[in-house]
Amino acid sequence: MMSFTPLQMTREQYILATQQNHLPRTENPQFYPVGIYGWRKRCLYFFVLLLLVTAIVNLAMTIWILKVMNFTVDGMGNLRVTKEGIRLEGISEFLLPLYVKEIHSRKDSPLILQSDRNVTLNARNALGQLTGQLTVGADTVEAQCKKFEVRASGGGRVLFSANEEEITIGADRLKITGTEGAVFGHSVETPHIRAEPSQDLKLESPTRSLIMEAPRGVQVSAAAGDLKATCRKELHLQSTEGEIFLNADTIRLGNLPVGSFSAAPPSSSGPQQTVYELCACPNGKLYLSPAGVGSTCHSSSSICLWH
Repeated sequence: MMSFTPLQMTREQYILATQQNHLPRTENPQFYPVGIYGWRKRCLYFFVLLLLVTAIVNLAMTIWILKVMNFTVDGMGNLRVTKEGIRLEGISEFLLPLYVKEIHSRKDSPLILQSDRNVTLNARNALGQLTGQLTVGADTVEAQCKKFEVRASGGGRVLFSANEEEITIGADRLKITGTEGAVFGHSVETPHIRAEPSQDLKLESPTRSLIMEAPRGVQVSAAAGDLKATCRKELHLQSTEGEIFLNADTIRLGNLPVGSFSAAPPSSSGPQQTVYELCACPNGKLYLSPAGVGSTCHSSSSICLWH
């Protein structure tokens, strides 16, 4: 009898389970809602609305920036990207260093570089060492380089050149318009000095001497005026191998001392002496001596000794 118990219990359990499925349910079923409700739903909608407003504001700001900065397919604002490079129109400001190969303006407008303090242009070699500098300040313009040149626009002829050894002026004419003229601290070497038409040429040394030297001679010419050489102490005309030639219709030497002639004592009732002879002392002094039948220069040696 013990051997039939598991089978009987299994059949009873099956029948009981089958009957329970067909029995009507008397209790109400319980439903569990799925989703977000309450304050969580309101927070989610608020964040979605905030994200939408932020996206719209960002889009509007982006469109406004593009409109204000004038962004186009060619560039932005005054900046245009062309085949030849970058083109800037109007006034542009650079707050950081600008590295370019070439800067040039339009054909119908000048190029202006403006700064509140100064404008400095630097040139460097491959190692980054400074080789040249041009500084334009409020009071001065400075150029630091090995050689400074100013060339003509037409043929590229050098008009002005300066280095550590010499300064060369290649213009056809050097014109100085100052009232005080040109001041040179040392010697001046030039083949020709000429004044403006209808103007006087004046070479002056207020406190020292004025020396003009040339290996083949010095020529001083005044074609339409007078030639004057004045000094306070002595005027030397020296020729080491040639002669001093004075060629004029009238040669006047003023304020020369007059010597006396003892062979013919002057008479109070006789005519006044009007003819004199020009004499020269061994030391180069000139004096006048009353003219006679023969030379009277040897009889007035006191002029050479005491004057």
